[in-house]
Amino acid sequence: MAKIYYDKDCNINDIKNKTVAVVGYGIQGRGQALNLRDSGLKVIVAQRPGGPNYDKAIQDGFKPMSVEEATKLADVMIILTQDHLQADIYHKSIAPFLTKGKALAFSHGFNIHFKLIVPPKDVDVFMIAPKGPGSLVRRQYEEGKGVPCLVAIHQNATKNALKIALAYAKGVGGSRAGIIQTTFQEETETDLFGEQAVLCGGASELIKAGFETLVKAGYQPEIAYFECLHELKLIVDIIYEEGIQGMRKKVSDTAEYGDLTRGPRIVTAKTRAEMQKILKEIQTGKFAKEWMAENKNGRKNFLQMRKAGDAHPIEKVGARLRSMMSWMKK
Repeated sequence: MAKIYYDKDCNINDIKNKTVAVVGYGIQGRGQALNLRDSGLKVIVAQRPGGPNYDKAIQDGFKPMSVEEATKLADVMIILTQDHLQADIYHKSIAPFLTKGKALAFSHGFNIHFKLIVPPKDVDVFMIAPKGPGSLVRRQYEEGKGVPCLVAIHQNATKNALKIALAYAKGVGGSRAGIIQTTFQEETETDLFGEQAVLCGGASELIKAGFETLVKAGYQPEIAYFECLHELKLIVDIIYEEGIQGMRKKVSDTAEYGDLTRGPRIVTAKTRAEMQKILKEIQTGKFAKEWMAENKNGRKNFLQMRKAGDAHPIEKVGARLRSMMSWMKK
């Protein structure tokens, strides 16, 4: 069983006299920065000028500064930019000013685990990873609740890294729901696997395959869209709230029987073997090297695949049908 920390295990005073710098004011950065500030902590924001995130930080009452300035002023630096940008930011703007006793923090372990960032031994390195988008982290905090977080310690130079990490988690509201102990390795590898095999890669490919199967068989694309994509939300929402068996109890017996008898014919032994290969590519660092090389070489393959995805018939059909749905955010 995983170790779980709650409010009683976290002392906000362990970080109260420290300055926290949030690097990157995207959705996650904004949510965490606002919550930390509302928890009474001293928060500064590092965000390059010229974009909507910079303007948003100003609107929210921050005075965004360069990463270099923030590193000099801060005791705790949390890097919340995209994975492929973090190493360059660290090497150029953080490492030269990262002095003994400071703390470097993350909400995803990618760059630490794959050694794209190797901090000096005299600084603390920890992770607080809310298990939800920054907008939800903010909304739950404002409602007096919290989003569960993961906590991991990579380096404990000051011998207080866990206390500081838990205090940080309390500042963003995570201790109200629970903070689950993990490692940088476990968080990184399971996160990448979930994205690739199930949540993004697996689900999107399954949706398109179902849509293509029905359209090829002569059914109307609009009907195929509803059955293979639109209604997925109904099922996922129930699974999210009540688990797989809870979902099965909510659908018709016909649907449940089809689930139990036909599902294993879709996710076969061959599929599971491919999942094992994907996991191995993550564990060995093969995927990380491939992704970083893709960014270094101008993202040619990535952008081609994105363009092909934009041109898929399901997107054209979907755009037309979603325009009929007044309840959706435009």
